[in-house]
Amino acid sequence: MPAKQSPFGAPGFGQLSPQLDAINIQLLRALQEDPSASTAALARTIGMSAPAVTERLARLREAHVLLGIQVQLDPKALGLPIAAYIRVRPGPGLLPKVADLARATPEVVECHRITGEDCFLMKVHAAAVEDLERVIDGFLAFAQTTTSIVQSSPVPPRPLPLPLLD
Repeated sequence: MPAKQSPFGAPGFGQLSPQLDAINIQLLRALQEDPSASTAALARTIGMSAPAVTERLARLREAHVLLGIQVQLDPKALGLPIAAYIRVRPGPGLLPKVADLARATPEVVECHRITGEDCFLMKVHAAAVEDLERVIDGFLAFAQTTTSIVQSSPVPPRPLPLPLLD
């Protein structure tokens, strides 16, 4: 899958890992297209032997370029139709407690330390608004929160763009 062209021009890239040569980018692109592809299928796709692909994948993992391959599940199919983003502003000295609580809360599927007035941005999935309220209330002992419920996702999760190398 070729990199999508942004309406603002080609995406800019900073310093690339030394592991990212044209063949490895082609390999990663093939993995993004079909994360369940076998090593043999990946080898056929990029025109290499299976052992060479295995070695390249191992080096990409060792270099922390390839962090893993994840399964994407539909939260609605799992009975979690409510998605929300919660901005969290901890009280003085309570930042570690908020981070610990986020790690311990299964409904929190992402938590990012951010700049600005708030310190954290969390993505949460819940079965009902009452469950979302329970999650939010858990953080209120340590922080102020601002919650936005997701109505729709015009850009669903997608793979990271890969650079185009000659």
